[in-house]
Amino acid sequence: MKGKIYLIQKDDELIEMVEEEYEDEDLLQKLLVDYPDLLAGELINDSNPRRWLLIAREMDVPTKEDTLGKWSADHLFIDQDAIPTIVEVKRSSDTRIRREVIGQMLDYAANGIVYWPVAKIISTFEANNENPDDVLTKFLDADSNIDDFWMKVKTNLQAGKIRMLFVADKLPKDLKRVIEFLNEQMDPAEVLGVEIKQYKSNDIRTLVPRVIGQTIEAEQKKRISMGITVDWDEQSFFNELEDQRGNEEKKIAIEIKEWFENNSHNFVFKKNQGYAVFWPYLEHNSISYLPFAINTKGFISIYFQYLKYKPFNDENVRLELLNRVNEIEGIDISPDKIHGRPKFSLIALNDKKSMEVFINTLEWIKDIIQDVND
Repeated sequence: MKGKIYLIQKDDELIEMVEEEYEDEDLLQKLLVDYPDLLAGELINDSNPRRWLLIAREMDVPTKEDTLGKWSADHLFIDQDAIPTIVEVKRSSDTRIRREVIGQMLDYAANGIVYWPVAKIISTFEANNENPDDVLTKFLDADSNIDDFWMKVKTNLQAGKIRMLFVADKLPKDLKRVIEFLNEQMDPAEVLGVEIKQYKSNDIRTLVPRVIGQTIEAEQKKRISMGITVDWDEQSFFNELEDQRGNEEKKIAIEIKEWFENNSHNFVFKKNQGYAVFWPYLEHNSISYLPFAINTKGFISIYFQYLKYKPFNDENVRLELLNRVNEIEGIDISPDKIHGRPKFSLIALNDKKSMEVFINTLEWIKDIIQDVND
């Protein structure tokens, strides 16, 4: 029986959307090229959503050094932590999805970590992008270095720290069980499935991704080995911030935290491999907004990339937020950064006037969130 979802339009008309198979495998593959977010990075890691850099569609997988590929993986992506991610796409109607696809993926992974020189990955990426440095710079955090990123890709490949994603409109039960088993047993590799169901009604189409394979046992094993952030506490965060940046920047961060304490009760402290992060959320009508984050390297990041809900889905509102931050003396972030995570130094808020501008910006954010949802 086909599944259904329902869409309520502005005029309160209820639209019934019926689940449909993709016309062909190529369509699903192309969707991933055009819309990598369909790989559900926020479901793979909800505290630090995965972002995807496409290296190539139909990526050659050699079986010997300096040889043409015997096979080709449907896609090769790399996430923001430089973890290579191999994607194999099948439709649920393809009989190969039950057994053959497992062997294919393991062949790709086993040979890729041995015979994919990072130079080939770089050259493939550059060949597929007109301005590769611009694409990569936009993808990386502001404090990341391109050469360091590619070196980390090499290190991850050598360590077998990769991710394998089986993608389909519907994964059969036996494949789901295999994915869960492999993900629990393989370390530091990660094995997951992503179902991307398609629902249609006349000219309206909706795509709904879901991640398969994240058992509790697997999650516990991989939180550290895959570079995933781990829970931390407030005291540990501020102690590390003081150790790395000094007491003055710690005081600035505490003042920001106190504002959020008076306006929100949702704080998350996480520890990455190289630094810790403080994520303060503003919540309204069951929606969580993450406008800024502070890390122990001494930076405040503006999280445009994760402000997906109204009113921040409006580019003009994001520009207004940017303009307000740019009113702080010494900060001049360009408008083309409103799709990413630009940052500025915590020490920029060291004087009373600058902190006042920043707090007023937080008040403005709170007010427009409440206005749009009330």
